[in-house]
Amino acid sequence: NDIWSGMRSEIKKLDTSLYFITDSTGFSEEEFLRRTQAALQGGVTLLQIREKNRTTREYMSLAEKVHALALPYGVPLLIDDRLDVAMAIDAEGVHLGQSDLPIAIARRILGPDKIVGATAKTVPQALEAYEQGADYLGVGAIYPTTTKVKTVLTSTDTLRDICKAVPIAVNAIGGLNRDNIDVLQGTGIAGICVVSAIMKAADPRQAALDLRARAEQLHIL
Repeated sequence: NDIWSGMRSEIKKLDTSLYFITDSTGFSEEEFLRRTQAALQGGVTLLQIREKNRTTREYMSLAEKVHALALPYGVPLLIDDRLDVAMAIDAEGVHLGQSDLPIAIARRILGPDKIVGATAKTVPQALEAYEQGADYLGVGAIYPTTTKVKTVLTSTDTLRDICKAVPIAVNAIGGLNRDNIDVLQGTGIAGICVVSAIMKAADPRQAALDLRARAEQLHIL
């Protein structure tokens, strides 16, 4: 337990620059965990587990395994949608969409030390999330995505406006990969969120390294 708490105390401050969202669809648990670990080895700075179709116990079980992988790297684990799962496994935080629990309530329940992220697609949504206590925003989708979530495309102009409107980290999300992130130049984002670009890559570790290198080359991060 002391080792565990020691690892936890080394969790870095919030760095959203390379934010990886997992998707276990189509993978065995072993392969899913292998790919997640490879992404951590490749330098992702924030990890979110997103499971839309698991029971609470299945979600908890998988999240605990992912958390054990992330802790030695000092990378915070966020649970998508499910505040109860985040609390049950003592994850570093939660990410909430527009139809999930309100940010203010999540913040009140979790307290000041946990990370609360929010999805925002407009400036008013971004301002509301910030005022309610969100630590960062995910904004998109910039491109159509292959993940099984409802997507509404967001223009880079809106992304830029949101970055100007709030003082917290803003991340672009939605169909992003190393070959198309040039559209994000000059928007003012703090980082990029990816799913498939790492999860479905032949080599997830290399994909993470390449994505960061390209983002830095373009001066996006």
